[in-house]
Order: sequence, then structure tokens, then C-alpha cells
Amino acid sequence: MPTNPHLGDPVVSPRTGIVGACLLALAIAAFDVAMPGLQFVGLLVAPPFLAAALASYRATFAVGALCFALGAALGMLDGEAFAPQQVLRLAAILVFTALAAWLSMLGDRTSKRVATLSKLAAVAQQAVLRPIGPRIGTMSVAVRYVSANAEADIGGDLYEAMSTPYGTRVLIGDVRGKGLEAVRLASTVLGSYRHVAHERVDLRAIVADLDRAVARSVGYEDFVTACLVEERGGTLTVLNCGHPAPLLLRRGTVIPLEPPSPAPPLGFLPVVRPRVERLEPGDRLLLFTDGLAEARQNGEFFPIRERAWRIAGHGTVEDGLTSLVNALRGWVHGVLDDDIALILLEYTGAERKPETSNAAARPAWDWDPISGD
Repeated sequence: MPTNPHLGDPVVSPRTGIVGACLLALAIAAFDVAMPGLQFVGLLVAPPFLAAALASYRATFAVGALCFALGAALGMLDGEAFAPQQVLRLAAILVFTALAAWLSMLGDRTSKRVATLSKLAAVAQQAVLRPIGPRIGTMSVAVRYVSANAEADIGGDLYEAMSTPYGTRVLIGDVRGKGLEAVRLASTVLGSYRHVAHERVDLRAIVADLDRAVARSVGYEDFVTACLVEERGGTLTVLNCGHPAPLLLRRGTVIPLEPPSPAPPLGFLPVVRPRVERLEPGDRLLLFTDGLAEARQNGEFFPIRERAWRIAGHGTVEDGLTSLVNALRGWVHGVLDDDIALILLEYTGAERKPETSNAAARPAWDWDPISGD
């Protein structure tokens, strides 16, 4: 039985539907022959509808023809070939077969429209989320976009990573809502970020720029959660605007990089304070959208903080994300409620001498631009 490539759930094939409908028709005929005192011929209107639900209208007509032939043969066996009730039964088989075929044609048209919209949506999303990696600056990087379903409804999860004059900068975010409007807003945010990330020294200025871009593009109830990360000289700076906290994976431990104080999403004038950490070679950073934190199994959330190191702390960053996606799909049995964007970074070493270990860690924009101190 084929499977849905996005979720791994079983999908019934048209051939299975046709075989099932034919077997149902034969079973009805067998019951009619085995129990002469009861009339089962009228039930032969059902197999065409089963075929219509799973196969094409041509297959539905074929199943209907089989049902008509079986009904006629049963009428002859019962000696009612030209009886009024037998004529009505055969007429009902023809009418219901035509109705089932019409419904099948409508379903085929709808399926084609959904397939076309799905392709267009995929093209639109691929245009927004360009390929990243496998290495940016001092960071190895891998990304995944896990779709909740194979339909045309798409989410507004967004991500970007780039090397700038101010170090490696990464953005991950989640637009409220779904569909092409969400993709449009994600495109607006990413377009602004790709420009200002190379121009602004201070990440807080980037947040202000993105907030204005969102405010100009949405209504009062729309917003974008976002997390900005900068690695420069071994110093990691994180600004969080209402987004799930990144996880720092270090020597078997998982450190949630919660912000010093909460800030609202983009679109609500966030005032953010940086979270600053010193990085060690081999440290990994997992960024994700809320679809991961909210994935459930029988009401229990996916324990990402407890399992992050065991799942994503080994092998390459690509291996880590593959293991994470497989573990997630196993947890939810292939049924996701929301799209998920994932970024896994690994720090491989500083390009410049970091601050001395006795000094307090501080954002890179506070460094002296000449001496680096």
C-alpha cells in the first residue's frame, strides 16, 4: 500500500478501491443466491459509490456494469427477469451508477485543482526559503522544513542564515496564520532581513526594522514571532521576540537560551534584551518553530528539551536533523498539526580571538571596532 511521502500515513490506491467494489458486488450476489428467501439485489447500488470514492468515473461505470449484469443474472435465476420490481431494481442500479460516476468526476476535478495549487504553493514557498548551508562562517548548518500535510495549505514558517561583516547571523520565525497571505508576509520579513542584516551593527536595530516592516504589512491582530542569532568571534547573541527559545547542546547537556525578559512578537513594538553566551568548539544550537514544541502524542508534548542531545547531538548536523525529524514523526504517528522549520548549527571554532575568560560576555555590537575589545 503506498504511503503519503510527507507523513508516512497509508493511502488507499484506486486499484484497491476497484477490487473492493467488485468483491462487494460479488458478495451481495452470493448472499442473494445462498438465501433465496431474502432479496439482496437492491444492495448492488452500493459498489459503484465505493468505486467512485477511490477510483475514476470510468472505473465507476465498469463496476456499475458488473452490478447491472449480476442483478440481471440474479433476476433470471429467481424467475423475475421481466417482473416490475426487477426492472425497477435494474433501473436503480443504472441511475445510482450514473450518480456515482458524476460524483467521481467532481472528485477528480477537485483533486486536480488541489494538486495544481499544491505545486504552486510549493514553488512560492521555495522561492521564499532559499537553500542554506552546509557551512556559513564558523558554523556548520542544516535546515529542514517539515510540512504538516500534502495539501495546498502552507504555513508561514521562515528562516535565513548568512555571513555578514558582523559575523554569522541567523533568523527563524513563524507568521500567524497559513496560506499565501502567510507566505507573502514571510517573504516581506525575509526580504527586509536580507537587506538590513548586512547594514546594521546592532541586532536590536534589525528587530526594529523588521517590526516596522511587519506593521506596514499586516492588520492589528497579525504578528510574526522571531528569533535572531549572531555568532561573532565565539560569542553568541540571541534576541527573542515571542519565539520558542533555542537550545544549546553542549557535552551531553541541553541549555534553553531563554531571554532575560520576555518580548512580544514583531508587529507589537518589541523591546528586546540580548541573551549572550560563550561558545565552545562542538557546541550545537537548535532553532525551531512552535510546531515542534506543540507536537503531541495522546495529549503529551514532544519532549524536545529532554531528548535534544540524544537525538541531535551526534553525527553531522544533517544527521542530527534527520534523526530529529524521524523521532518527531514517530512520536506523532505521522500526524502533524502545524508546519515546522528546523535549523541545527554547530560551532567549529572562532575566526578571531574571543574575549578573555575573565571578562563578562557581552553582545558583539558593544566591542571596540578597532581593538576588538
